[in-house]
Amino acid sequence: MYALIYDEHNLEDPRKKVISTHNTRKQAEKALEKRKAELGKTVEECNTRIVWTTKAIGPDGILYEGEFETWAPGEPVPYGELHSDTD
Repeated sequence: MYALIYDEHNLEDPRKKVISTHNTRKQAEKALEKRKAELGKTVEECNTRIVWTTKAIGPDGILYEGEFETWAPGEPVPYGELHSDTD
């Protein structure tokens, strides 16, 4: 399943709070757009991202590093996500 997680990128705290869960990436992207609009912020300012997990979890649950991936197995990764922005 896909999940929206709150991620402050704090390396000392590997816990990520689950905001919502979704059956498809498209549903998760729609939820992310709604969250951005409600907060009036960008994705980075919202500290929110979409992840894939096989763990049975619901909103307000906690995921730890290693329990989720950015992309689902076999999911096509957009070209821009395959290469670093830096040299």
